[in-house]
Amino acid sequence: MSVRERVSGIWLMAMTLLSLFAFTCYFVAQMRLNILQTGYLVLVILQGVALAVYMWGPEKLKFKWQRILYRLLYASSFCVIPAFAFIFMGLVSQYHVRIPDSISAENLPVEEILPADKTVVYDTGTVYVIFPEYSSVSLVCEDRPSKSDKTITWCSGAAFQHTVSLGFAQEDVEGDHAVSGTLYESPYNKDDFAAFTCVGNRFSFEFDEPSEAVKDAAEAGGSGFMQFGLIRDGENVMNFELPRVRCYRTLAELNGNLCIIDSCRMMKFDDFLEEVSRLGVTNALYMDMGAGWNYSWYRNKADKVVTLFGLPVPWSHNWIIFQK
Repeated sequence: MSVRERVSGIWLMAMTLLSLFAFTCYFVAQMRLNILQTGYLVLVILQGVALAVYMWGPEKLKFKWQRILYRLLYASSFCVIPAFAFIFMGLVSQYHVRIPDSISAENLPVEEILPADKTVVYDTGTVYVIFPEYSSVSLVCEDRPSKSDKTITWCSGAAFQHTVSLGFAQEDVEGDHAVSGTLYESPYNKDDFAAFTCVGNRFSFEFDEPSEAVKDAAEAGGSGFMQFGLIRDGENVMNFELPRVRCYRTLAELNGNLCIIDSCRMMKFDDFLEEVSRLGVTNALYMDMGAGWNYSWYRNKADKVVTLFGLPVPWSHNWIIFQK
């Protein structure tokens, strides 16, 4: 066997193992999109078949079409490394960065966790409580907010999107929503949805009539969107289980003030909810934090952008922003 043939064999074995590892990481990263699932499974199968043909002996292929097919299978191995890199980035993006300028609040009375003149972050040891500096809160669709816009103090994903698509349509956003005074009705309203609305710096959470709340916000020139209700008047209203271990986020009202609460690390949802309840959050909406959908950043008191999750996916099309 020539050196070239030996190197080819080593390459195919390595790519078969790496493709299988990438497919496994796909589930660990919880990037549960049917298109990706099918694609990664096909890649594993292609590498397995290519390796099997190599072990059997490519020289035994009698027909031209068989040799061409083998070359195509071999060529597909060059897709494995980029595919693994994408999944690896998705896995890494599940881990929340540490926030070095946060204020330790492990022994701080809950009633003292309050906003300041500039954006402030508290670290309870379990969650970060982030109070962005703001004069208005808006929903932005289609074009991702720019970090160069110095008026933005917080940016993160907002509503669910019904389809995975590079293109954008307002009806793909789940739940009725308002963008700077314009109302968009959705065919995908859910019974468990609540609404967050903001007109100027006046915010509100609505659980009984979320569609009406969003409509009222639009008529007043404000913004709003719908998400699963998490906490209502201090009581848990999220009536389904989330067994996954990941970083979680909620848009919440704490001590009468609007804030973002992020888990400091990957944890069980029950543990996250327990800490949110311990803090005495009045109202809160669940914010999806799947890989890629957790893209978020804020502007600290030194006017520098701190990226919490920096892997935006091209099919994410709506964000909530705080502006000063």
